[in-house]
Amino acid sequence: MDQLKQTIEQILNASGLNFSLDADSETNRINIFIHEEGLVNEFLPKLVFDLEHLVKIIAKRLGIEKINVDVNNYKKERERLIAELAKAAARKVLAEKKDVELPVMNAYERRIVHVELATRPDVKTESVGEGPSRHIIVKPL
Repeated sequence: MDQLKQTIEQILNASGLNFSLDADSETNRINIFIHEEGLVNEFLPKLVFDLEHLVKIIAKRLGIEKINVDVNNYKKERERLIAELAKAAARKVLAEKKDVELPVMNAYERRIVHVELATRPDVKTESVGEGPSRHIIVKPL
């Protein structure tokens, strides 16, 4: 993990970005914090995707199979927002007694919704659609 951290630091130093990096070898988690608001605010989703992809390639070459990468807590905040969206959809389903369709989400995001609402006995979730149009419908029971 130390070699991975050093490699990421070298790449980010070469980019000229003002950053800090935290690597946790117990959880195989890399948290990158980029301290350049304008750049980060405008390009954060793409930056997260690209840095995660790069780190995973480097990690694989170093023999690290599973690695979690987050930039400026983007993923953590996104997970929180998706969980809140799921709860709001459940409340709407119960209030209106009809299905609520959620926006298109990737598999990981859909899983967050399913897990968040799995313990609720009053609603159920169902993934529908194919490929990039796959989304969740929350239904009353």
